[in-house]
Amino acid sequence: MAWSYRKRIKVIPGVHLNFSNSGISTSIGVRGASVNFGKNGTYLNTSIPGLGHNRQKLSDGSKPIPATYFDQPTPYTDNIFSADIQEITSQDMQGIKEAIIAAHEQRLDLRKDLASIKASLGSSKFKLFASYMLLYGVIKKSIANNIKTEINAKKDAIKELEKQIENCYVALDIEFDQNIKERYDRMVESFKKLSTSMKIWDVTSENYQNRVATRSAASTVVNKRAVKFGIKSLPDLKSAFETLWLKNANGADLYFYPNFIVMYSNQKQFALIGLHEINFYHNAVRFIETGSVPGDSKIIDRTWAKVNKNGTPDKRFKDNYQIPVVRYGEITLNTATGLNEQYEFSNFEYSEEFATAFNNYQQTIKYITQITA
Repeated sequence: MAWSYRKRIKVIPGVHLNFSNSGISTSIGVRGASVNFGKNGTYLNTSIPGLGHNRQKLSDGSKPIPATYFDQPTPYTDNIFSADIQEITSQDMQGIKEAIIAAHEQRLDLRKDLASIKASLGSSKFKLFASYMLLYGVIKKSIANNIKTEINAKKDAIKELEKQIENCYVALDIEFDQNIKERYDRMVESFKKLSTSMKIWDVTSENYQNRVATRSAASTVVNKRAVKFGIKSLPDLKSAFETLWLKNANGADLYFYPNFIVMYSNQKQFALIGLHEINFYHNAVRFIETGSVPGDSKIIDRTWAKVNKNGTPDKRFKDNYQIPVVRYGEITLNTATGLNEQYEFSNFEYSEEFATAFNNYQQTIKYITQITA
């Protein structure tokens, strides 16, 4: 009695990026790998290494705070969301996207194989038990020994498959010139500080309102949802460098890598966008905070729940009361291909620091991308 299983591991390419003052070079290389399982055991020839809360924004009625912009002023839209994720990928990122898809599909195949072998192992254990119960395994010991050999081979196969599943990903290998790496590191550290803001909101829509009719100091109503930022990587793409994760309240999350952003909904629906293509805007905004004021926000003014056009309290309302005006940071990301996301932060200073670091790093990427082109 013999058991054999043979599985050929597909080639998963790794991605090598080199960031130098003379340009960015990208290579997608391959390393062959195969795992053979046979009746005499399991042999690993080579491995795949590394392979709704409503709030109101005050836009007039008081002295504005100077805004900080990068590139151009933030465009206004009613609903803020990105286009179909399948249409956003940059043309020069298709190769990396295909490699990520290949890694994911192979991992699914390997998991199916793993489930099949585990089921077969259970069957073999039952056969061994039955051989002893029915005595033929005792009378003819070679039968029981063959089944034991089969069981051990399947256990070895399971171990190797589990190892391959763990290592089935696209390895992102990155080399930086020192000055470029320093700018990247500053961006990462400022992002970590930004992620500690007491409140981070994903802005999903902005709508004008009639101030005269509402007797409000705000001409715009903003809808937004609390989200989180952090350091988090994708299972199909691994790198020694930390990945910046931005939660999206109404679409695909954003993952920042050194020269591209991944908009990730699931293993089959994601997009890669070149970092140099991103239009990045930072702005200081005045908010009429009708809720609690976050501990890391600054109250910069006060207004009234019901106001006249000149900003004085409307005395026709008996229970009129004052409302704090706070300063928040606002960041908008968009591209010509359809990315459109906007976030607000309770800690303006942290958002400003990150915006400066991001802008400095992105300008470097844009420059060396132009050199390469």
